[in-house]
Amino acid sequence: MGRDTVRERRAIGHCDGSGSRAHAPALRDCIYGQAVADALGVPYEFRPRGSFRCVDMVGHGSHNQPAGTWSDDTSMALAICDSYRELGRIDVDDIRGRFVRWYREGAYTIDGLFDIGNATREALERGRGLAGEWDNGNGSLMRTVPLAFTDATDDEVRAVSAITHTHPTSTEACVAMVHIARDLIAGASPADVAGDVAARPVDEIRSGGFVRDTFDAALWCLATTTSYAECALAAVNLGDDTDTTAAVAGALAGIVYGSEGIPDEWLDTLRGTDVIEGCLF
Repeated sequence: MGRDTVRERRAIGHCDGSGSRAHAPALRDCIYGQAVADALGVPYEFRPRGSFRCVDMVGHGSHNQPAGTWSDDTSMALAICDSYRELGRIDVDDIRGRFVRWYREGAYTIDGLFDIGNATREALERGRGLAGEWDNGNGSLMRTVPLAFTDATDDEVRAVSAITHTHPTSTEACVAMVHIARDLIAGASPADVAGDVAARPVDEIRSGGFVRDTFDAALWCLATTTSYAECALAAVNLGDDTDTTAAVAGALAGIVYGSEGIPDEWLDTLRGTDVIEGCLF
């Protein structure tokens, strides 16, 4: 069902001859943009920049997963989408419950959970988000972009982040990212939203787990490339937290270029499209 549905949507929502989008960005564009880029990055997670070169979607590597397997980044985004699909509003308790089902039961995964951040695990175990200065990993930012397609207020975005990451550095990064995504949905260019980040040389772009580094790296990849594929590969090839950097950059690139901008061979390799389709609204 999943691949056929994506292809049908791609046939309807194509680029016209000028290269501009022939349809308004949809949640599907964002989620497939995130999932594909996430899957590109999974085999290389934790590997330092310059120690590899990602040019295509492959399997195994860091987590020994088949090609096309997305990670916790996309699973948690899907949990948020599924909650909103069912309830039509932001319900933090419901989202938290879905996160726990993902963590404990493998909900919103393909073959079960194989990757989870330390802060996220601890927060779900404790039943409250972590608020320390050293708890500002990218574990809430990685699931945030799809909130741009809901009516979530800034305070609701903060509350969704705070399920696991409560410190203002994390919550405000999530709020800013939703605003950026909404600007892109409204037609802003990557250069418009990236600001000064786009002018930085690559050796000033960090790609580890700190939330602000992931925020800047995703914008840098979006603003310094001219296609979905270039953006996603640039994000993976920054190294270190490859799947999360790529997931955030890919979600934004999905908005800009649409699912029709994702290479066919990557969509064909992507696993779990039935899970994705079941969560869209």
